[in-house]
Amino acid sequence: MTFADFNLNNQLQQALADMGMTTPTAIQAKSFAPIMAGRDVIGIAQTGTGKTFAYLLPCLRLWRFTKSAYPQILIIVPTRELVMQVVQEVEKLTEYMSVEVVGVYGGTNIKKHKAEVEVGVDVLVGTPGRLGDLLKDGVLKLKNIRQLILDEVDEMLDLGFRHQLNDIVDFLPKKRQHLFFSATMIPEVMQTIGQFTDFYEVVEAAPSGAPLENIDQYAYQAPNFNTKANLLENLLREHAEMAKVLVFTATRRLADALYERMEPILGEAVGVIHSNKSQNNRFNTVAAFEDNTYRVLIATDIVARGLDVSSVTHVVNFDVSDNAEKHIHRVGRTGRAQEKGVAIVFAAPQEMDYLAEIEALMGRTLPFHELPAGVEISTELIPLEMEPAFVAEDTQFLHIDPERAAFHEKSDKNKKVAVREGRRDKMMKKYKKPQTRGQKPRGKKKKRK
Repeated sequence: MTFADFNLNNQLQQALADMGMTTPTAIQAKSFAPIMAGRDVIGIAQTGTGKTFAYLLPCLRLWRFTKSAYPQILIIVPTRELVMQVVQEVEKLTEYMSVEVVGVYGGTNIKKHKAEVEVGVDVLVGTPGRLGDLLKDGVLKLKNIRQLILDEVDEMLDLGFRHQLNDIVDFLPKKRQHLFFSATMIPEVMQTIGQFTDFYEVVEAAPSGAPLENIDQYAYQAPNFNTKANLLENLLREHAEMAKVLVFTATRRLADALYERMEPILGEAVGVIHSNKSQNNRFNTVAAFEDNTYRVLIATDIVARGLDVSSVTHVVNFDVSDNAEKHIHRVGRTGRAQEKGVAIVFAAPQEMDYLAEIEALMGRTLPFHELPAGVEISTELIPLEMEPAFVAEDTQFLHIDPERAAFHEKSDKNKKVAVREGRRDKMMKKYKKPQTRGQKPRGKKKKRK
């Protein structure tokens, strides 16, 4: 089967041809017909198998031009990186269509998003929190929504978006099509889906947790942070084929610690990304990894879903994931689009139980390789390993006596926000009435006495 066999219009076919795409993936081929038929669909497929196009192609084929400024397609995703990824995919597919797509997410000024939504939008992509803010402000209207798409449903529930999703549902029209896509479908996800619809068709391209055939996975035993860092340094030095490496750590602080360790060695060829970084920093870091400025990118699980970077040669699990499903998403960053990939696990003794859960989910055992010659096995622990439960960085816990503390309102000057104020508003505030600029009042002139 090819995309020419799909019931696509000429504009979509031309866009696919420009991207050099001719053959659909399994999830794309299986989900197209039921979505086109208007059924509610649950799509289960691993990361990197084309889930985004699986729902975008039929939805854009069903889209019809209207003069309304309100969106017809609503796509909800868990992270800002995934918002931008989906927006870019929509823009590629609608190169020859008059479709307006807007992405909204938290961590940035909401005024920009309000303005973009008010101008008019056909396809709206957003995170639950920012969508809820726009709905409560009355700027966003969802009465014309025909397709509601939840991508990475399990991750949204894991990040605690259940209540925001319930709030958004209250603003949707009763007649709508539901599409749910994810790499894993745990019982909590099915329970949430049941709140949206009772009649759906499950489309599964691969069993949940099954490893991709084109990804070679193996492991090393390394007892602590320093030994793991020595091992990573050795592998990068000895293996030139590790050209674009994504390294996952368990926490943000460990990601920063590893970056500080590797930066003197790799210089400007290493970057770090996690949820504590600013929006612009995260976007720029991903862009630098995409264009090969960075050879190595250190990341945490929370941004794993939004990292859609091509040609990742290796994924290194510097820390074993404490969640088997998350391991699948980590590994899915390599071996995308039928490319070959390698996923390596650095396992400490206290992480072996996590590794056993991962192997049980995948239905396979990871082979262990001997540590390369020259890798020093350190016995020194870093502070993060000695105090893993420490709560905050550089925080002094102060006891404040409410009887002696002074709490007061902000001054008027400090309440101001960076909003441009027009001359008309200034004059109204100053004179309590509209003021004209050099215009004479209308009416007859009074004669001088």
